[in-house]
Amino acid sequence: MRTRTAGSWQWPIAALAAGWLLYLLAPVLTPFVLAAMFAYFCDPLVDRMERLRMSRTFAVSLVFVAMVMALVLALLWLVPFVERQLTSFLGQLPAWYAWFQLHAAPWLQEHLGVSTTVFDPQQLVAALQAHLKEAGGAAANVIAKVSKSGLALVLWLTHVVVVPVAGFYLLRDWDLLVARVHELLPRRIEPVVARLARESDEVLGAFLRGQLAVMVVLGTLYALGLWAVGIGIGPLIGMIAGLISFVPYLGAIVGVSMGVIAALVQYQDWLHVALVLGVFGIGQTLEGYVLVPKLVGEKIGLHPVVVIFAILAGGQLFGFLGVLLALPAAAVIKVVLRYLHERYRDSALYAERRPHAAPGDVGLAVGARPASNAPAAEAMRAAADTRDPPSAPDC
Repeated sequence: MRTRTAGSWQWPIAALAAGWLLYLLAPVLTPFVLAAMFAYFCDPLVDRMERLRMSRTFAVSLVFVAMVMALVLALLWLVPFVERQLTSFLGQLPAWYAWFQLHAAPWLQEHLGVSTTVFDPQQLVAALQAHLKEAGGAAANVIAKVSKSGLALVLWLTHVVVVPVAGFYLLRDWDLLVARVHELLPRRIEPVVARLARESDEVLGAFLRGQLAVMVVLGTLYALGLWAVGIGIGPLIGMIAGLISFVPYLGAIVGVSMGVIAALVQYQDWLHVALVLGVFGIGQTLEGYVLVPKLVGEKIGLHPVVVIFAILAGGQLFGFLGVLLALPAAAVIKVVLRYLHERYRDSALYAERRPHAAPGDVGLAVGARPASNAPAAEAMRAAADTRDPPSAPDC
């Protein structure tokens, strides 16, 4: 009994100790977590290349070089492009404000009775301009602050070097590491832990390798479509709509709202409004009938509310490291809760019998309806009807 009690306390104590160490070592662990996420994300691709008779090291090298080149090219093109889009958006904010005052505000007042005097759109425009200017110069500010501190510069360069190096070796030895961890599991709990790990991988993979791919494809589609119909800040609107499309319909609603306003402000006609609606209509159709069935399939990933809460809670508790670990932790917690729910449904507590049941209800579970006695009553009536009637007395 003592051994079993002591063993039951080991896992909570180990979990608390791991959480405390995670909190203390968060700045050091961040590059290694980034490297592990890179390895986890690319491992299926490397496994497929191995099945094509490639060596593991060669396949990892190809994937690693391709990912690094794509990342560098994306940063060299994407950062200036986003900055230009933000600058264009800031320049159009006064025009958006004028359109709201001349067209939207009177329509809202006339048809919906909404008074626009409750808030001042001019203050909202000024606040957006101030914050977006700060965001536009964030990279320059970070570089300036880092360059002033020798220690911060060394740490930053260390992270830049550690992430690709650790990512390469983790990706090369990923299958070996998983096998070694599996061998170290206590044999008594190995089947359960292996099952939970497999289901956690399915849940997390459904989001990371499925939903993120859908977000990237939708963002690219919306950006190119809005740029093709002539919306000046269409690429920025498309990227925003794609990034928040993991919440069902939210990306489309935000994108359509911003795209319609941008079309009305820029062209003052209904043709471009119809074109914007057509772009998002095509995107939603492709998402429902092509992207989600092909990239996500029938896997049950993470609920959008769970994703938002996990990211916010992880950032609050552990900073940037918590943001990185939020989705894996949410996937594990979801699988563990589902497993506990199954164990509860199979337990004697869930199927407990009523302590004081009537004699006719013996064997019935709590909440079960007693079987109807109608067939037995009908049979008794039929037997009574078949009896001979009593004979009349002799006179």
